Amino acid sequence: GAMAEERPLAIVTCTAPVNIAVIKYWGKRDNDLILPINSSLSVTLHQDQLKTTTTAAASRDFTKDRLWLNGEEVDVGQPRLQACLQEVRRLARKRRGDSSEDVAPLNLSYKAHIATQNNFPTAAGLASSAAGYACLVSVLARLYGVEGELSEVARRGSGSACRSMLGGFVEWRRGERPDGKDSLAQQVAPETHWPELRVLVLVVSGEKKQVASTAGMQTSVDTSPLLKHRAEVVVPERLKLMMRHIRERDFEGFGQLTMKDSNQFHATCLDTFPPIFYLNDLSRHIIALAHRFNAHHGSTKVAYTFDAGPNAVIFMLADTVAEFVEVVRRSFPPATNGDQFVQGLPVGSAVLPEELLAAVVTEPVPGAVRYILHTKPGPGPQFVDDPSQHLLGADGLP
Repeated sequence: GAMAEERPLAIVTCTAPVNIAVIKYWGKRDNDLILPINSSLSVTLHQDQLKTTTTAAASRDFTKDRLWLNGEEVDVGQPRLQACLQEVRRLARKRRGDSSEDVAPLNLSYKAHIATQNNFPTAAGLASSAAGYACLVSVLARLYGVEGELSEVARRGSGSACRSMLGGFVEWRRGERPDGKDSLAQQVAPETHWPELRVLVLVVSGEKKQVASTAGMQTSVDTSPLLKHRAEVVVPERLKLMMRHIRERDFEGFGQLTMKDSNQFHATCLDTFPPIFYLNDLSRHIIALAHRFNAHHGSTKVAYTFDAGPNAVIFMLADTVAEFVEVVRRSFPPATNGDQFVQGLPVGSAVLPEELLAAVVTEPVPGAVRYILHTKPGPGPQFVDDPSQHLLGADGLP
């Protein structure tokens, strides 16, 4: 018979960022739609240091949807993944129904192959699901010709993923509606708004999370009276305050509130029954170190925040980085990887005054911190035009 004609593969690649909440989200009021009991506010981190890359391809030759994560094929049937796929396809069908011209040539019945990978260790306990779902939704939307509000779709994959759809400083508004249509992410300020802000991620050794966030959250909602008080009374006030600190680039206010909110989130975990402990001895050591450092300087120079795991994320201004990194190096002397201890943006060297050493570096714990990642706020998802960057080949396989 006739030769099969060459069919070009529809293919799109995107990268998306990790975000770190400074006013924490903990607790859902709807588990299926992933609707939170309180609003939250986060800082999007720069993709040069932390990003997920996702390629999606569609072809009439594909027999089923398939997904590869860091090179390994994984089950595409996970409910949250399906929710995102179905929602993007539904929006694409709706858009075609509304439109007279053919918006995208891609046939919606074509199956998709999706490959995704992180440029950071997934085990590092950094919010890989947020970056992952933001990336997935961005890439599928482009593939299927969907535009407009996508944070709602990303939220269906992972709550915090809606915040990774935007750069800089991002509020996830709780919303009021039961259908979740108003539970969306909004940018408070772009990453360019506060150019001096820097972030250190202290990746601590040998942890796997004791309690998965999803399960822990539900138990907290069911059992913690403190969580209810936090959501209804404390957070609304703190959000307004945090937005003002960001607008005014007030690090003193921003830093103090960030630490207080992290502490209260972990207090609600302790108030959960049975209690949940995401912080460990090392996390507490880092908290004490930060407070000693600030006390020594007589102002808030560094501010820690911890998510559902023991890794510390520490905010500071650029002029504090070299000194604080040296304090961390002295407090947690690297076991082996002295040269690899600091990764990411360059860090200058600092000589610590004796009185600072005496006041701040009390009892060193060798090898406790695996490495420090130096980064800063960055933009939302980015499309990659260079075909050599695709994670799928012309055959639609990794």
